[in-house]
Amino acid sequence: MGENSRSFEDLVAEGVAVPTEGWDFSWFEGRASEARPSWGYAVSLAGRLAGASAALDLQTGGGEVLDFALGRAPKAPALTVATEGWPPNVAKATALLAPRGVAVVASPEDAPLPFADEAFDLVTSRHPVRANWTEISRVLRPGGTYFAQHVGPHSVFELVEYFLGSQPDEVRSGRHPDRERAEAEAAGLEIVDLRAEELRMEFHDIAAVVHFLRKVVWMVPGFTVEAYRPQLRALHEQIESDGPFVAHSTRHLFEARRPGA
Repeated sequence: MGENSRSFEDLVAEGVAVPTEGWDFSWFEGRASEARPSWGYAVSLAGRLAGASAALDLQTGGGEVLDFALGRAPKAPALTVATEGWPPNVAKATALLAPRGVAVVASPEDAPLPFADEAFDLVTSRHPVRANWTEISRVLRPGGTYFAQHVGPHSVFELVEYFLGSQPDEVRSGRHPDRERAEAEAAGLEIVDLRAEELRMEFHDIAAVVHFLRKVVWMVPGFTVEAYRPQLRALHEQIESDGPFVAHSTRHLFEARRPGA
């Protein structure tokens, strides 16, 4: 038990020490895994950017996905702008995207977008906390496209409910693609494509669990090691005896168009 306890403490300390800025998940390699959606969002985004004249990437995180896509686009839009609400990510995204000529604007996720009406012919986002459909529609030009990958309902809820207990149906059904379809249509957008997939995730050690919950802060709001130490220790022992903790993420590809030209 003593050896197991020391191993637990070392792993937890490692999970706490990893920086959480940005959306680079390379640290998880060999410690956690997640299957990827079949549609290949980042590669598809590169093609969309090549056909755009003015593009806006919402809630860009550390800018990693946009940087990847711009690096593979045969040509870049004449204007590309990104928004981000968390100050450490604003700094990280600015450093990453400035060499590509992308301006990063600090803008809270729940605030109106600081751009003129009909300013962009392409608006994109990967895993927005919430899509502000009214604002997305407002800044799109007639004929413009919203192209995004969203987190779906009850994503990684095996892990969420391990720490928080069973969640009510209203919480479990949040971010449902049918609800988002209705919200987008109410804002005046036409749905061009909407596809959903459920994807297997595995957590191979407790350090990966700790780092994931520190990084994806809305999963277990207010998560700290101190507050959940008993559950973390029990989960560590479960992983040691039974193998990886398995969960499932949900994702949907969303393409909408503002009617017009």
